[in-house]
Amino acid sequence: MPAVNRLHDKGNKGRIVASDQTFVVVGGGHAGGRAAEAMRMAGFDGAITVIGQEPYVPYERPPLSKELLATDDGPEGCFVNTAEYYSDNKIDLRLDCTARAIDTGSRHVTLEGGGTVSFDKLLLATGGRVRPLEVPGADLEGVHYLRGIDDSQAIRQELTANRSIVVIGGGFIGLEVASSARSRGCRVTVIELQDVLLGRVTDPEIGRMYAELHRGHGVEVLTGLSVERLEGDGRVSQVVCAGGKTVNADAVIVGIGIIPNVELAAAAGIATDNGITVDQYGETSAPGIYAAGDAANHPNPILGHRLRLESWQNAQNQAIAVARNMCGEQEPFAEVPWFWSDQYDVNLQIAGAPSSWDRLVTRGAPASGKFMVFYMAGDRVVAANAFNLGRDMRFAKKLIESARAVSDADLMNEDMKLRDLTA
Repeated sequence: MPAVNRLHDKGNKGRIVASDQTFVVVGGGHAGGRAAEAMRMAGFDGAITVIGQEPYVPYERPPLSKELLATDDGPEGCFVNTAEYYSDNKIDLRLDCTARAIDTGSRHVTLEGGGTVSFDKLLLATGGRVRPLEVPGADLEGVHYLRGIDDSQAIRQELTANRSIVVIGGGFIGLEVASSARSRGCRVTVIELQDVLLGRVTDPEIGRMYAELHRGHGVEVLTGLSVERLEGDGRVSQVVCAGGKTVNADAVIVGIGIIPNVELAAAAGIATDNGITVDQYGETSAPGIYAAGDAANHPNPILGHRLRLESWQNAQNQAIAVARNMCGEQEPFAEVPWFWSDQYDVNLQIAGAPSSWDRLVTRGAPASGKFMVFYMAGDRVVAANAFNLGRDMRFAKKLIESARAVSDADLMNEDMKLRDLTA
């Protein structure tokens, strides 16, 4: 009979995992790093191997568009754990290593350049890759994307005072890059295809507010405009938009979304649909193979639909939950989605991911810089945006999760504590 180890921490439900098993994590990013850590914290003392394509230990991505661009700090502050942590905890961390195939029958992962790694259970934390700008000139020198540490460091070299930086894409990444570039004294233009900024994650009114925020800091914001081509003699020097609008550019940063890395799973016969399809425990259609993070399409019982999230919260918390399930816990992953963005002196926090809403209800005066916006469907809060009021976001999450009926008047009444509305 194999040696066993009982989960011994807070979430223990008395399940047993065999300590002679091998868990493999494909993906050395934030999700992969937190998953390996969670396996050890859950009491699993079998073999753990993490396969990461980059030369860096697992790291968080939010600082890439913020601190790493706006300051001269090194990447060490992004790391989930030090290199010593992995060796001390007997986690085999294989960097600069790429998984090329999964054999679900013989249960092994084939590596680029030869060699295999066998597994009893496998976690796919494969993340995503940048969506390329498919226009003539997109391959010119000086055109950058932001996904990893090397990208961030290359972009930072471009951000010197009085240089003209063009950001293509008005989502979180693009706007955070714009903010960081302005903090370094660059001239910045943001070009967004949709009519408003942040169109995928906020109400159009919030997008218009952010356009004004950036314009107030000297950024030229162009919305409802498509890019036709990039021009330059070897290096980009100009962005040409529909209708003939041209913008001078010493460098271009493209931030138009990511594509989930599902190819490894799909080639192994694992179900995919806008990500790697998983159940409430994070398990894929192949028994014993799981997925978490940016590439996982999971059911959310709070929202009542499936979704794939690209956020710090999801990369970390889903990875931890799924890792614990691999160790035997069997606890469904269910959280209200949460995002944040720091731009200039504004901290925006977003809770929820609604497919529709009826109206917006504002609590506090926008002119004060500290206010909240609630997205309402009937008498229920389905999402919330907090501006420089992050301490109140936990109560907004509770309102979303509980689906508690609440009136517009109560939400608007600042004399009534949000905490009391969740009771």
